Amino acid sequence: MIIDKDKELIAQWIDKDPELRKYYEEHQRLEEQIEEFVRRPYLTTEEEIEKKRLQKMKLAVKDKILEILEKYRKVGG
Repeated sequence: MIIDKDKELIAQWIDKDPELRKYYEEHQRLEEQIEEFVRRPYLTTEEEIEKKRLQKMKLAVKDKILEILEKYRKVGG
């Protein structure tokens, strides 16, 4: 989950930083895919594996977003 403080920084820079936009949109897309699995009452083994794969991808993308945001924090947000 991206915290509110980070969301404010994202809103400030998303139109100016194509890389940030790309990763943020990817994060949102992965979140939606994971939510589809969460809403199901039962997951097959394959679906559970896919859900975990998506969660790992989402975490990696979040790390990229936080790296970019850290750069903006250092220059005064």
